[in-house]
Amino acid sequence: MAQKILIVDDDQTILKVEEYNLRKAGYEVITAGNGEEAIKKVQEEKPDLVILDVRMPLMDGYEVCQRIRENRIKSHIPVLMLSVKKETEDKVKGLKTGADDYIVKPFDPQELLARVEVNLRRSMDDIQSNPLTNLPGNISIMNKTEEQIKEGRYFSVLYLDLDNFKAFNDTYGYERGDTVIKLTADTIIRAVEKLGNPDDFIGHIGGDDFIVLTTPDRVDTICQQIIAEFDNSIPDFYDEKDQKAGYLLCQDRKGQIQKFPLISISIACVGNEQKRFSHSGELSAVASEVKKYAKSIAGSNYVKDKRKK
Repeated sequence: MAQKILIVDDDQTILKVEEYNLRKAGYEVITAGNGEEAIKKVQEEKPDLVILDVRMPLMDGYEVCQRIRENRIKSHIPVLMLSVKKETEDKVKGLKTGADDYIVKPFDPQELLARVEVNLRRSMDDIQSNPLTNLPGNISIMNKTEEQIKEGRYFSVLYLDLDNFKAFNDTYGYERGDTVIKLTADTIIRAVEKLGNPDDFIGHIGGDDFIVLTTPDRVDTICQQIIAEFDNSIPDFYDEKDQKAGYLLCQDRKGQIQKFPLISISIACVGNEQKRFSHSGELSAVASEVKKYAKSIAGSNYVKDKRKK
């Protein structure tokens, strides 16, 4: 799968040159002509890297970069800023707003490609993002969880897992299974962006397992939104006859034919209001117990751990 680059520039001539060279190098390219359009494209298209001109109408590159960095869900995206300005203070301003790199126009196309490649590689090394959803992976999840524990503030962790997903994969194949994983990621992202805090964290543990770090006051609304949207969307991924039946006939792990209901989502909610955690492993162990209980309940649901230490 080609990595996706968003180019933001109000100069159509420069934009087309950049687009041509990046496409020739094998990247998927999307474009925006101003800052407001850029913010929208970042939300909708989830690019792997943004090439951002400083001088633009409506919203300059500095503000666009700052807006990207303020959203923790998108903050890992590398931003490469372009400008005709050569003054040191302008470069410093760009880097201080969160840019990962800065190139002065005019530039050699080969230099731009080299900078893009370096920043993409560095980003992948930093977050170990999941290639299917582009969400931060296990290294980032562990680091972020440890950070929350050390800070000592109240937090809640949501562990999300799909039920009956294996039967779906076995019946329809991995390609359609991947579309369900993407649906799940998008559903979680929309709920957190709408109802969570600006600095909430979303990670993809792997397969059909996801994690959200938020605050206790947001748990109910986020979980309810995720469940409502997921349950409304998932029937459309089944063939009509299976959708009407409400189940799949499929072999279980023992080779017996069983009825498997439509995919649902189970959410285990664990926080430090009732008990303190010393490390992420301890938190994960408690979450596994809660998730096991949540998955024993039919249909989509969320369960809060209210036990005291």
